[in-house]
Amino acid sequence: MIITVNVKRYDPVEDKHYMESYEIEKTEKMKVLDALQQINDKYDANIAFRFSCRAGQCGSCAIKINDKAKLACKAEIEDNDTLAPLDLEVLKDLVVDREPLNDKVRDYNLYMISEDSYSDMEKPSVINPETYEKIGNLSDCIDCYSCISMCPVLTKTDDYVGPYFMRFLSELTFDPREDASKTDEAVDLGMYYCTSCGQCSVTCPKEIDIYGKAIEKLREQACREKQGPLKEHKLIRDSVITTGRSINPKSEKYPEGFIKAYNENHKKPETSDDKPKIAFFTGCMIDYRLPWIAEYTINILEKLGYSVDVPETQVCCGSPLLRTGQTDIIPELVEKNYETFKDYDIVLTVCAGCGSTLKKNYPEYGVNLNVMDITEFLDDKLNYDDMKEVDVKVTYHDPCHLVRGQGISQQPRNILKNMKGVEFIEMKNADKCCGAGGGVKSGMPQLAEELADEKVENIEALDVDYVVTVCPFCERNIQDSIDKKESDKSVINLMELLNEAYQ
Repeated sequence: MIITVNVKRYDPVEDKHYMESYEIEKTEKMKVLDALQQINDKYDANIAFRFSCRAGQCGSCAIKINDKAKLACKAEIEDNDTLAPLDLEVLKDLVVDREPLNDKVRDYNLYMISEDSYSDMEKPSVINPETYEKIGNLSDCIDCYSCISMCPVLTKTDDYVGPYFMRFLSELTFDPREDASKTDEAVDLGMYYCTSCGQCSVTCPKEIDIYGKAIEKLREQACREKQGPLKEHKLIRDSVITTGRSINPKSEKYPEGFIKAYNENHKKPETSDDKPKIAFFTGCMIDYRLPWIAEYTINILEKLGYSVDVPETQVCCGSPLLRTGQTDIIPELVEKNYETFKDYDIVLTVCAGCGSTLKKNYPEYGVNLNVMDITEFLDDKLNYDDMKEVDVKVTYHDPCHLVRGQGISQQPRNILKNMKGVEFIEMKNADKCCGAGGGVKSGMPQLAEELADEKVENIEALDVDYVVTVCPFCERNIQDSIDKKESDKSVINLMELLNEAYQ
């Protein structure tokens, strides 16, 4: 099979960046590294690239394949792939300068132990199974720097050192053979700039959960050591303790929130024997700031024949506290929500952060609920013949806690592509973080704004009416940037678009 491979090249003598395309014979399961070698052999192209072990252990062959950092020895080549260097200083073609990062490891003293650290010990400590379970596979890093190249924050600020170094600091902090915590260094090196997008974790070729096992745990440790959190994050904790919600209500129609008003005006629905017993977990933002999204969601579900309960005893899922390291009250929140939802067949969410927290974090506290994102639930249940035509052009923004936190990407796209009258146009870097998460919107608003501005630039490059999303935090952050730019684009929640089609 003949395929085309595009290679981004750099000539350091002429200081020239350029693209070249090559046709090669692809064999079954051919790796990118093999494709590069075939190109050099066939065309005498002399493309510069690194490799060593060819087994995914040395990390030297990391490059970008279609804008995603991967190991060339592990990724399979596909037709029309574009190969480019990591987002570091390029020396030649696909070879980047790794020395500045190596120097930082030395400058930050990221080593296990100093020469005299054993002086007061009979023997070094060992890692027991419980500790290993806590720190996971943090020590499996192969120094490929892929996570550095994919981190959206590093393109906007020099105040954050990046996920590679946060992993290093976390490994040292939680390893019992190290006699000092590194949380103060982590704070100084920008720990709170991380947006919790999870890109580093899904990029890592060794499958290290850099965000969940390193950065989140460092933030948690910083709170224990009184090194954190940021003052804005403390206010969120105070609100959850006082009201059960991370924010205050701001809806004129629902001054005490959607859930309270809904339960005062609606009888508890009866569930038929052939339908699952469904509960709606609204989350703080939908309950207090975007209640119409809850109305649209319930309306759509009822049109499909499903009865929905909106339990009044539900509280904040705890996501804002988990992301900022304030975990001391999480068990109480988990217990309250478990008691509220334990008897339901399905718990539906319309907030990516809530859904990811209920699915991924609650099991860590011994609670397993059957949680589904609304797009996950609706994907195979919508009857598009019952909808009216909606004449709009749209693109879609992937919320981080949906695409990476829950692995949901195609379902919302399927819905949009099947709606009558909707023209769907894919956006560049649709799954790149908009800056709304990880406590950044509240604690580092300028950074959140800069990341949202980049997202809006990608939206404005398209001939669309709306950018669709299903995350209230993304919706707010992107809309803030649109308003600031006085753009003619708008953000619309998928539930709002579906509700319009069902009118």
